[in-house]
Amino acid sequence: MPPNPLADDENIDPLTGRVPFTRLQKVLLTLISWGTTIAVHLIGPTMKFAVSCEENSPISLEQRPFVYSFWHQCTFAATYLWRNLDIRVMSSTSFDGEFTARMIRRFGFVPVRGSSSKGAVRGLLGMRKEIDAGYTVAFTIDGPRGPRFVTKPGPVLLARSSGVPMAVFHIAIDRCWTLRTWDRLLVPKPFARALMRVGSLIPVPEDMPSEQLDHYNALLQSSLDRVKAYAEANVDKVGTGEYPFFIRHAKGGKFTPE
Repeated sequence: MPPNPLADDENIDPLTGRVPFTRLQKVLLTLISWGTTIAVHLIGPTMKFAVSCEENSPISLEQRPFVYSFWHQCTFAATYLWRNLDIRVMSSTSFDGEFTARMIRRFGFVPVRGSSSKGAVRGLLGMRKEIDAGYTVAFTIDGPRGPRFVTKPGPVLLARSSGVPMAVFHIAIDRCWTLRTWDRLLVPKPFARALMRVGSLIPVPEDMPSEQLDHYNALLQSSLDRVKAYAEANVDKVGTGEYPFFIRHAKGGKFTPE
């Protein structure tokens, strides 16, 4: 991202919690967000997905509400697979968060402004409001800038306050380009196959004391690590009897065959 010469406390916008974007940044936001949108539209329909679930996991894309977490690396494939389901996604007000928000909005997601670092309280309050309205919410939990594959406590706090369990998934891809970005973003090659592994639900007691926050965050970390390892180990079996192709319809799709 190009540096912003206005980046000082006096220029911070009280509504966004950041300085206004420069003209160059605005141009780049338009180019990058539309470029990624076109790429997802072109590559996504050529992909074949399979879904595998742990016990006591969500049973379909459309089931709600849940507090989902996944790694930022999966954003491309997740955007296509989970499209047009009105999922609310925590989105930072940074440059990276802005172009991601613009892109995912075109696929039926609703960005909720905030992040794990800046605007966290505002973002969690916004996510709680969406859960109360019956929507599923999601965190790219190592975003907006890492550390890669390290969880943050936002989902645990939201699950405690809302009474809605945490859920996780990872999408592994058999043939893809790995970008040299902080998250090592996976961009599927045309006609790639992908395996999504969905983890067991993690309920968080509403009376959880603050000293147990690290414990539940460790459970979230362990679950994400586990589904990632499973998906990567079995993605080459997508399309077999063990991992049949997932049937996606306009309103979602069940994770297990009828």
